[in-house]
Amino acid sequence: MRILVIDDDKLISKAISDFLKHQLNHEVTVCDNALEGEKIFSNSSFPMIISDIRMPSMDGFTLTRKIKDNPDGKDTDIVLITGHTDMQSILKALRAGAYDYLSKPLDLEQLVSVVNKVEEHQKLLRENTVLRNRLDEKVQSDSVLLNEKLKKQQYAYEEVFGIGKVGVFSEEMKQITDMAKRLHADPTISVLIQGDSGTGKEIIARMIHYGDNDLSRPFISLNCAAISPALFESELFGYEAGAFTGSSSKGQIGKIELSNGGTLFLDEIGELPLEMQPKLLKVLQDREIYRVGGTRKILLNFRLICATNCKLEKNIEENRFRLDLFYRINTAKILIPALQQRKKDIIPLAGMFLEEFARARRQPASILTKEAAMVLINYDWPGNVRQLQNTMEQAAFLSNAGQVNADQIRAVLNKKTGTTGSMESLSISFPEQGLDLYEVEKKIVEKVLAMFEGNKTKTASYLNISINKVRRIIGDL
Repeated sequence: MRILVIDDDKLISKAISDFLKHQLNHEVTVCDNALEGEKIFSNSSFPMIISDIRMPSMDGFTLTRKIKDNPDGKDTDIVLITGHTDMQSILKALRAGAYDYLSKPLDLEQLVSVVNKVEEHQKLLRENTVLRNRLDEKVQSDSVLLNEKLKKQQYAYEEVFGIGKVGVFSEEMKQITDMAKRLHADPTISVLIQGDSGTGKEIIARMIHYGDNDLSRPFISLNCAAISPALFESELFGYEAGAFTGSSSKGQIGKIELSNGGTLFLDEIGELPLEMQPKLLKVLQDREIYRVGGTRKILLNFRLICATNCKLEKNIEENRFRLDLFYRINTAKILIPALQQRKKDIIPLAGMFLEEFARARRQPASILTKEAAMVLINYDWPGNVRQLQNTMEQAAFLSNAGQVNADQIRAVLNKKTGTTGSMESLSISFPEQGLDLYEVEKKIVEKVLAMFEGNKTKTASYLNISINKVRRIIGDL
């Protein structure tokens, strides 16, 4: 890949250039100021630019905007180097059009990761261009036949920024993605997405936010189940310097403020602490906030998208969720059916995941045998699409002769369900004097925690409970 490196510190630019050339085998051009870099780019465009932010005559933010305003720079991925990793600088870089950022002092693993991400992104852009050109040619030659072929045979998917591919193989998913595109056009509408764990709620939220390719506005995500109730207000609203004991001396911008001009995505909204709910409701009504410990009013313009794998109506009945907040976040609702309710999606999705796996490793894709396909169809998929994706990746590792067979699928599924003996069976006795249900719950959670090496998020997903409940049971709160 051709990379343009711009930095007025010649030692840094040489170190980056030498590493990219000799270790990663890229073609690198180097210059020491943004004006020269802009001139070089105008004569010969580059798929990737790595540039310092602080430079004489023109800074990295201005350079980024100029490159993005250039028709030849629309698809160029720009990575900015900053010595100031505060959120304001990062946001300014991303809003200027930067693809990503690197912080000083440079970390080679971070550099490799960013370059690999750009390389994959550029490959997807080229593939999309080829597909688009082929479709345009076919439409011009025979639009009627093309439309019929697309309805019956074509791989239907969409590229979602930061997520990957979304398989659209059933009428249910087509209706959902069509709804997401319509909602993208009106950012004033709050959206509630409901569906079991692993069905792809965040993917749909990103589709609503990004639309076809709208990358100009921030998308800020927060999992309500992953935040301690004591930290929720400062995480959501931010705080001023010295607002409370242990706070940062510089203060912190909250997730709501970060999402200004874009979208705030609150996952697991049913786990939002009850005391925080009226505060969020007031923000949605007034469109303004004060940071914790602050006196300056901050005006807001953002869209709220919420997701949950529980029935909020039940939470309302149990006085764990406010009815007025439910009405406010439920302007538009999207219900994603579980994978077992749309079995027609299973085999096309499995094929798509096998192709993704093969492409990432630059090898031919394995194919499913008929027996393997039947195993997939007859399985219940409690973990939904996420579990299917993970299963196909593991099965592809086990495959040989370019095929994934039924035994390989069963081996992966049996390992997940514990039928191979990888998880010690849990024995519960029922004594006459009674049973402590809390101790039973604790033993179960401890067993699953051990299975997932202490990962609370995976434990909560496996047991279909919230991460806060996991913490409560093991005494972490």
